[in-house]
Amino acid sequence: MRVPRLVGLMAMDAREAAKSHGLVLNAPDRPDFHLTVVDYVVRQYPQPGAEVPQDSMVYIWFDFGEGEGEGGGGVREPRIPRPPSGGMQRELDEPGDPYPVVSSA
Repeated sequence: MRVPRLVGLMAMDAREAAKSHGLVLNAPDRPDFHLTVVDYVVRQYPQPGAEVPQDSMVYIWFDFGEGEGEGGGGVREPRIPRPPSGGMQRELDEPGDPYPVVSSA
């Protein structure tokens, strides 16, 4: 029997997926796992696709461990090249500007 991918599923969906594959779930970080509904699985063991006997225990976690995850801050990328400064100021011709703004009216 192959372990399904449970990471990314809500708790109730993870329980249903495990049950349909004949596996037993255990959530070490949630003693009230049977009541957990909308929390998302962030880690599992064994990994998806691993071969295990029927009725095997699959461990899932809902919280990142020490040093895991991305800190919840999202992706931080430098914005290079930076947007031009000036905003509305650029609408006017500046003295000595080699590219004057030409009105279309």
